[in-house]
Amino acid sequence: MAEGAALLVDEVFPEQPVREWVLSVPYPLRFLFASQPKVMGRALGIVYRCIATHLIRKAGFTRKTARTGAVTLIQRFGSALNLNVHFHMLFLDGVYIERADGGLRFRWVKAPTSAELNELTQTLARRIGRYLERQGLLERDAENSHLTHLVGDDFEAGAMGQVLGSSITYRIAFGPERGRKVFTLQTLPACDELFDEGVGKVAGFSLHAGVAARADQRRKLERLCRYITRPAVSEKRLTLTPNGNVRYRLKTPYRDGTTHVIFQPLDFIARLAALVPKPRVNLTRFHGIFAPNSQYRARVTPARRGRGGQPDTTAHGEERMPVERRAAMTWAQRLKRVFNIDIETCPNCGGAVRTIACIEDPEVIGRILAHLERKSPDPETTRPPSRGPPQLGLFG
Repeated sequence: MAEGAALLVDEVFPEQPVREWVLSVPYPLRFLFASQPKVMGRALGIVYRCIATHLIRKAGFTRKTARTGAVTLIQRFGSALNLNVHFHMLFLDGVYIERADGGLRFRWVKAPTSAELNELTQTLARRIGRYLERQGLLERDAENSHLTHLVGDDFEAGAMGQVLGSSITYRIAFGPERGRKVFTLQTLPACDELFDEGVGKVAGFSLHAGVAARADQRRKLERLCRYITRPAVSEKRLTLTPNGNVRYRLKTPYRDGTTHVIFQPLDFIARLAALVPKPRVNLTRFHGIFAPNSQYRARVTPARRGRGGQPDTTAHGEERMPVERRAAMTWAQRLKRVFNIDIETCPNCGGAVRTIACIEDPEVIGRILAHLERKSPDPETTRPPSRGPPQLGLFG
């Protein structure tokens, strides 16, 4: 998580504003995207082209004269460990245009309005629907549209299809309670307040673009990258109940006051299995000027890797590879960046602390820890002296 976020900030995103676009899709499409990664990839391409065209037109240019880029993190999980395929797209909050001298100039674009989000969501729903219809995956009639349930190699069938479907719909996959809703705990009162402001919603599609980082907010951008590259399960929110079930605390309570979901052990394993993607499915995608074959990638990214890119060099003109640049960080810098542990500042007085040695040999580390354990005081001898019970009569 931390390493992936650091790589995106250090080597991919230039010092320009970045906005997060989050697209959620209807339940049937979540099952389709989990079953057919190729269809998901084509749909993601449609999403990128729609948003990129919106940014370019809003900046007053055309696709021939302006360029933008994005990095997509495909997440397969929801807050309740349910299968929820959705897209977190980090877009440049603007476009690049080429100057007469051959250089690139960045043009910032204002944040989308609610009306623009609704229009974009409607466009996405319509274009994705047309694509699925052309592929024979969507059938329309006079009243509604529905996905065709084909059985074959392209669709999940049997037990795995049951696991995916149950995870998407918050139901138990196996055991005597199969088909019932997952047990939840509601420890907070229901909230009737609406949180849909600034979100485009059309036919089960939801588009949000309310989080952005300015060009000078690199730390905020890295925190955002850590958030979207986080793992599916948070061990801090995972506990066992006295009767052996698995209790998982939601990161954000639901509107009805639900704060926890509880799984039987077998159903918990089924939930984890549903979150595993198919082999050789890349969940990180690069678009536009960030694409591997883009002629602009080497010109805008800090790493300068790509077609025609010039590698970074040291003060003496020696070439430095990205691995060497990351290896130049000290252990103290890594601890502070990844775990927010600052060992170079005294916790008592706030003064600077000098590192006198960095011990990496496991054998030496083991001897030092064993010595400290022997020298540590015995807890039995450091207890405070015992005292009798309080005498109530003193204050009567």
